[in-house]
Amino acid sequence: MAFIKEESEDIMIEEAFTVKHEVSAEQTDLMALKEESDVLNEIEEKDQYENLLNFTTGEISFSCSQAEKTSIRKKAQQIGRNRNFTSVKFGKSFYQNKKLKVHLRTGKRHFTCKQCGISFTLKGSWNRHMRIHTGEKPYTCQRCGESFALHRNLKVHMRVHTGEKPYLCLQCGKNFNTHGSLKVHMRIHTGEKPYTCPQCGKSFTQKVRFKAHIRIHTGEKPFTCQQCGKSFNQHRTLKDHMRIHTGEKPFTCQQCGRSFIQKGNFNRHMRVHSGEKPFTCQHCGKSFYHQRTLKNHMRVHTGESPLTCQQWGKSFDQRQNLTKHTRVHTGEKPFTCQQCGRSFNRKANLNVHVRIHTGEKPYTCPQCGKSFTQKVCFEAHIRIHTGEKPFTCQMCGESFNQHRTLKDHTRIHTGEKPFTCQQCGRSFIQKGTYNRHMRVHTGEKPYTCQQCGKCFSQRRTIKDHMRVHIGEKPCTQIGERC
Repeated sequence: MAFIKEESEDIMIEEAFTVKHEVSAEQTDLMALKEESDVLNEIEEKDQYENLLNFTTGEISFSCSQAEKTSIRKKAQQIGRNRNFTSVKFGKSFYQNKKLKVHLRTGKRHFTCKQCGISFTLKGSWNRHMRIHTGEKPYTCQRCGESFALHRNLKVHMRVHTGEKPYLCLQCGKNFNTHGSLKVHMRIHTGEKPYTCPQCGKSFTQKVRFKAHIRIHTGEKPFTCQQCGKSFNQHRTLKDHMRIHTGEKPFTCQQCGRSFIQKGNFNRHMRVHSGEKPFTCQHCGKSFYHQRTLKNHMRVHTGESPLTCQQWGKSFDQRQNLTKHTRVHTGEKPFTCQQCGRSFNRKANLNVHVRIHTGEKPYTCPQCGKSFTQKVCFEAHIRIHTGEKPFTCQMCGESFNQHRTLKDHTRIHTGEKPFTCQQCGRSFIQKGTYNRHMRVHTGEKPYTCQQCGKCFSQRRTIKDHMRVHIGEKPCTQIGERC
């Protein structure tokens, strides 16, 4: 985005100047001025050439000798000695009348934009400003075709292609392609946060983030998606959102090939490969991949639970956990299976459910080869081989290899039956038992035999049915072992 720097404050300076004349003939005067101008232009061209060589090669290598330059300047001084254009108020002198006129405009803005009323001292500044209204971008990158309103913005853009980063941080050695980026970076070392919110007192190192924060208080969302109408308080958020419509994922991991819509997500993903954990707890020294994980971890030390359920009074340290919990009360199930229409209150539960249709079982036991759709079931299975039962009942001392099994077991002691059927009033200790019961009322039969197409309401029923196809004798008597 092109930023046009406004000129200095309006300072109305009324200035009179005197022009010293010693030659009375007007024609002779004009000829002398032209001769002086030609000589000065010659000096200026040579000085520019010298500066260019100094910048590119670091050496002073030009055809005009120092003696020649001195001779030319003396000639100019001889011609213009009695032709100084002098500011009476400041005493500053100029060789050319037009330069004095520009100087006298300090505080006087003769070029005014007819559209927005902003005034400028220099016509060049006015011309650049007008491009905001006209949308003109006369400077085009020859490599990628992107256009810019200002030449300096094109110059900065070219560093993207050349890889040039001329601004070096002397403290950490990091390079930047703009001086502004280096200036913002230095605040990391100094701790400076010059932009402070007047409403909540939060401070920021960058002005753009400060402005975005202010919109949280005002509720302003000036950036609107032209496709779906959704609005955002930051332009970069809109830019990321647009990739949902286009399907663009410009940030690709070179190690695993995974692509991302947002650069932030890509950077966080790269820490998986690098093992970097830049966020460290100052209390216990534990490190984390993500800042939000550290933030949640800090509540272990502070005991803070800032989010509370208004119905039960239960507290949560993360908003997403409160949101998931609230769906228990509202009955909201926003995640729907596209194959069978079944809905879930969590996306993770939908992902696990979909594996029933796809047959995917990504977790395989290395000892017996048995596969599982859920990681928690896989981990519980591994404990069968190891014999580990880390979950112990505090009332009777019985141990279990799964936490949920201990939780269900504890209800035997308490008599709690939290899952109640709204149709017949029957209550259950376990949610799984309650879900199976509900199929009696709904008639749902989610388990389908792949050989004959027959459907069943319970997994164990289809398991018994499959023995018909494989020729295995099913259990026919109570207590018979299968």
